Amino acid sequence: MSWQTYVDEHLMCDIDGTGQHLSSAAILGLDGTVWAQSAKFPQFKPEEMKAIINEFNEAGQLAPTGLFLAGAKYMVIQGEPGAVIRGKKGAGGICIKKTGQAMVFGLYDEPVAPGQCNMVVERLGDYLVDQGIRDRTGQDGTEQDMTGQNRCSAFGKTL
Repeated sequence: MSWQTYVDEHLMCDIDGTGQHLSSAAILGLDGTVWAQSAKFPQFKPEEMKAIINEFNEAGQLAPTGLFLAGAKYMVIQGEPGAVIRGKKGAGGICIKKTGQAMVFGLYDEPVAPGQCNMVVERLGDYLVDQGIRDRTGQDGTEQDMTGQNRCSAFGKTL
């Protein structure tokens, strides 16, 4: 399965059969390179990605200043140090889950609830961690074919 398929089918999916979807999503390497993204994922600045990566390495850095993505400021709220960053901006927000070598991003607006976004992003991130998926390329530099099945009730689909 390609990284773009993970974004298209498992992050931008119909959430719990409600007809609701994240507004945008992406999977990025821990160096900030884009592995796959939805059409509306915002164009971020390198310094914004560096700040997000630093937050995973040393939690608490973004709380005083906020998390910025494409110039939009999100108030950093609860998360899991070194594993999950959550932010809120008006009626929307962001959830970022760190895996071995990647970050899974989900952005949402009403009517999607924060918990729905968190569930979609974190379950995919947990699945990738459980599968031992650590990098987007194989030893020969080609994109990995990701295998394995995991039933994810959040999506109603098999990962």
